Amino acid sequence: EQTLETEQLVTLRRQGKIAIVSLNRPYRHNALVPALLSRLLEVLEHNDCHNAAVVILRAEGRSFSTGGDLAGFQEHRDNIGAYSRELVGKLNQVILSLFSHPACIFSEVHGPVTGGALGFLLASDRVIMHRDASITPFYSVVGFSPDGGWTAMLPDIIGRQQSMNWLAANISNDASTCLALGIAHQVVEDDCDSSALSWAEKVAGNDAGSIIQTRKLLNTGIEGLRQRLESE
Repeated sequence: EQTLETEQLVTLRRQGKIAIVSLNRPYRHNALVPALLSRLLEVLEHNDCHNAAVVILRAEGRSFSTGGDLAGFQEHRDNIGAYSRELVGKLNQVILSLFSHPACIFSEVHGPVTGGALGFLLASDRVIMHRDASITPFYSVVGFSPDGGWTAMLPDIIGRQQSMNWLAANISNDASTCLALGIAHQVVEDDCDSSALSWAEKVAGNDAGSIIQTRKLLNTGIEGLRQRLESE
């Protein structure tokens, strides 16, 4: 078992054929800043991820990720346009990396997911949510335009009208609702880590190649996705 720590913002642990990637900014609820996204991209492109059969994306602390860090926008208010382009540009790169990764991607989710962090789930092959997890857009509250695939990817899963209503009404959907919508594939009551690892071990032993081939057939429109994310 090997461990790579990348400035403590993201950690990578290899366990056999499985790479475990953890967001590690719990003191800010794993809110997204350019440095975290850059390190996450580096970790996803590391050999220990690229050579894995399965990558589990998880998070330390009480939250999976609360999206873009509002403190970061405040700190860069004098050049907020450039800062926003950098942040969202890096987020898009991570989403595309997950979407086309050579390993199967499992997202293991607990606590709140808000804003652009939804893109990590939308780009994953399997999403396991703890019963306490929820997804909330928050864009209409803070006055930002949606990013992270809320308009580029979500409508393909739940439809345009459902997506529009979710964003406009700023609904907080719990794990059971996300399962019914098709965003989550499994909801667990207890330990997310053990559930994700159990699935990952099964896939790493049997199904990884089939899942990757199926994803390649489904993901023929990656350039179109890239353009839609850029439009956001």
